[in-house]
Amino acid sequence: MKNNQIKVRVRYAETDQMGVVYHGNYAQYFEMGRVEWLRNLGLSYKFMEENGIMLPVVNLTLNYKKPARYDDLLTVTTIFKKQESVKIEFDYEIHNETGELLTTGNSMLVFVDMKTGRPVFPPDYVLEKIKE
Repeated sequence: MKNNQIKVRVRYAETDQMGVVYHGNYAQYFEMGRVEWLRNLGLSYKFMEENGIMLPVVNLTLNYKKPARYDDLLTVTTIFKKQESVKIEFDYEIHNETGELLTTGNSMLVFVDMKTGRPVFPPDYVLEKIKE
């Protein structure tokens, strides 16, 4: 199972009036992790889009265990779960500096042809990188 970790420092603007990370920001943390996961494979969203492929999220699940707070240094772990047909799926874990598990999640994305807007099988260059 391929995974990747990134560090993210919680900015003040990402918190709500209670001083905790606003729930909508976790989707952005997951996206940051996915982008870097791809980059670690030698791919990028930019390259795929330049070649007519986009990857919209079609399902996103989050499970909040404990709050993240302003200035916390978070570790976002992106875990490749599977790729089937036109879909690719990831799991996520977010830990704080002391190693406490704060949030888990899952997302499913679909490979889409930008010209037609229709789902397509992943390009060979993506499949090759995933299988390496």
